[in-house]
Amino acid sequence: MEEVVNNFFEDELYYKDYLVLKYRIEYPQIIKSRYRYGAQRFNLYNYNKAIELKKYCENELLIEAKKLYDHNISNGYPMIVFEVSFNYQITYNKNGIISLYTDEYVFSGGAHGITKRESQNWNLQNGKIIALSDFFQNNSYFVIDILKEINNQIEYQIKNGQNQYFNNYCKLVQENIKFENYYITDNGIALFFNQYEIAPYSSGILVFIIKK
Repeated sequence: MEEVVNNFFEDELYYKDYLVLKYRIEYPQIIKSRYRYGAQRFNLYNYNKAIELKKYCENELLIEAKKLYDHNISNGYPMIVFEVSFNYQITYNKNGIISLYTDEYVFSGGAHGITKRESQNWNLQNGKIIALSDFFQNNSYFVIDILKEINNQIEYQIKNGQNQYFNNYCKLVQENIKFENYYITDNGIALFFNQYEIAPYSSGILVFIIKK
């Protein structure tokens, strides 16, 4: 198991003495590992992602926050504080394999913010990202099998009132599934769909466990 610590960037940005944007960006760093090369690649990748988001907050998003502030002040509308929150969850950390997902929440006005999930699956022994197909090398039809399993789980959830989905979810699953959007757990492979891809906002990010 790799020893991982949490790092973060955090700031509150002001415009004309008013808080218009705040952010907190968390990212992992491996500080102890037998796989030095893989750990270095992992650390650099996650540091660069955090820096990129930090720059976006302090430049492009801040410009938008300032514009909205001026617009709202001119028209007597309430003040809105933009918010960015970026965090991660490590879901697997064994035998040189580390898997995690990140959630990026952005609120820039409107009824609610939007959360976007991404994932990383690392083989630290060679410093490379693991493709989903690596887990199904003996199954040429794994894509079809996964689609069938996801639709079966959705049918079960609808039948039992566990979640809401768009009526054409079968078509949407096929159109929106991204095979890089997965992470590893002790129970199997977790494939996920982001908000609005196959279900309304209220259903959140949908996760489906596929047995390895």
